[in-house]
Amino acid sequence: MLEELWAQGSATVRELLADGKLRQAYTTVMTTVDRLYKKGLLDRVAEGRAFRYTPRHTPEEFQRDTALDSIRQLLSSGEANALPLSYLVEALSAHDAQLLDELQLLVERKRRELREAKNKNGYNTEPDRKVKIEEQR
Repeated sequence: MLEELWAQGSATVRELLADGKLRQAYTTVMTTVDRLYKKGLLDRVAEGRAFRYTPRHTPEEFQRDTALDSIRQLLSSGEANALPLSYLVEALSAHDAQLLDELQLLVERKRRELREAKNKNGYNTEPDRKVKIEEQR
């Protein structure tokens, strides 16, 4: 249903069912879009006796948020924090070895951003030290 709403931009339940791509009953579609609205995935505005539903996120934003949530769950799932990361690396290498190189570049870029942010805020960039540079002098 989200794909249909992304394709149409916005729609009422009746409009979602009009082209025949969805084969569920009207009440099933109505319940589903209401649940998606309550979960924060859709916006809605009253239109006569019905509601017009609009996706809150683009497909790309939805995919990104879903992936981030899954990765966060994976990282918090075990006692040994390195184990879930090894799963991620294994999945990347099984899918496409070039993704490992891209991951390494992303990690390096993020480390640079974090160092620059620390420098900008006046913190020493040595690991595990949060001593103000001014305080060192």
